[in-house]
Amino acid sequence: MYHYQNRPPYPPPQGPPQGYNQQPNPQPLPYPQQHYMPSHNPPNQPGYPPYGAPNQHQPPYPPQGTPPAQQGFYQRPPQGYPQGPPPPTSPHGPPQGFPYSPDSFGTPAPPFPPQPQFQAPPPASVPSMGYVRGQQANGDFRPQADQLRRAMKGFGTDEKALIQVLAKLSPLEMAAVRSTYTHHIRRDLYKDVKSETSGYFRRGLLAIIDGPLQYDVACVREAVDGIGTKEWLLNDILLSRSNADLDIIKTTYQQTYKRSLPKDVEDDLSFKTMSLFSMILRATRHEESAPLDPQLIEAEAKSLHSATAARIVNNVEEVCGIFARASDHELRAINQAFQHRYNIHLTKHIEKEFSGHMKDALLHMLGVALDPAMYDAEQLEECMKGMGTKDEKLTTRVVRLHWNPNHMDQVKRAYRHRYQKDLIERVKGETSGDYQRLMVALLQ
Repeated sequence: MYHYQNRPPYPPPQGPPQGYNQQPNPQPLPYPQQHYMPSHNPPNQPGYPPYGAPNQHQPPYPPQGTPPAQQGFYQRPPQGYPQGPPPPTSPHGPPQGFPYSPDSFGTPAPPFPPQPQFQAPPPASVPSMGYVRGQQANGDFRPQADQLRRAMKGFGTDEKALIQVLAKLSPLEMAAVRSTYTHHIRRDLYKDVKSETSGYFRRGLLAIIDGPLQYDVACVREAVDGIGTKEWLLNDILLSRSNADLDIIKTTYQQTYKRSLPKDVEDDLSFKTMSLFSMILRATRHEESAPLDPQLIEAEAKSLHSATAARIVNNVEEVCGIFARASDHELRAINQAFQHRYNIHLTKHIEKEFSGHMKDALLHMLGVALDPAMYDAEQLEECMKGMGTKDEKLTTRVVRLHWNPNHMDQVKRAYRHRYQKDLIERVKGETSGDYQRLMVALLQ
């Protein structure tokens, strides 16, 4: 796991940064920052956050007013407490830098701006793009449907034509093409592609056709079905998700498989991780729009330390409870408070105190909160490093990344910064044939 506190200095930006969810006078940002993630909304489809994101309303990318010299740089997002609640124009953003100087460690915390005594509850998160059943892009998609049918009709299959059409579609456009194919061609696109292709090439195409919601549901079922559990897949799909997305995943899983997702997950995990995922699947995370409570953040940081370093046996329930209920916004602040109070990065502390799936799950949640683009870059490299390529992981993660073009651009920058390599060239070296062409097309 890459430790964020060990990153090299990044090129200083020029001019007023206006990237990822800024607070007033934030620390400088790198690239137009945003996780799991901004995506373009198709025409006449406003109002939905990017697939997999913590349901944030993002500013346009690249940021307005940023000079060309700043473009292409990657820099760690700002961390720490905000100076008061987020502004109305960017209610979910990362907090500002922690209000301490390096020489003030161990001294009492400076006073925080008074919080209003009574506040309206934060607005509930809305589903990610592609998570609302029946939602489609507007327009005539019969040309795409015809092109897909021609690619598979008769003897042989035109794989390049399949890639050319499917790799360009947003989730709502894909839903419209699939519906058009059914009513215009009178055939099932999913079944046709499944019968005409094979291997990881087929897996990638079918994932695109399924779309974000149905593919996530299928992945969760795959993770717990049969002998053994694919913990990485449960982490990728269920952790760091909004309450709205988790509720829809549970409902769709029940409707698709006539089974309870929380029960299936609980039956497949050991006691410790079962407790964490049970709490997460209750979908009761604090909303990203809620203002931070500095006293609560300090208390949570103390509780994490008391539940781990201050005990012979870790109080897993306490740790799971904190991680399961905290928003990404709060996890960033808890991380900063923990580091200030105990002089150790929370990532390192988790690595030291936990192991196995529990450690991976907690680090996943922390990585997504602290630096989503860098974390996704590391996850992609994990699919390709060492002997052999973990093609199942790579296919799943590239498809899900493809649904979020703006975030994908940030991940590619973060990857180059971290590994001094181009992500697309790296993927080319690990894949071949139609599978390679599909992965490259999805990353462009």
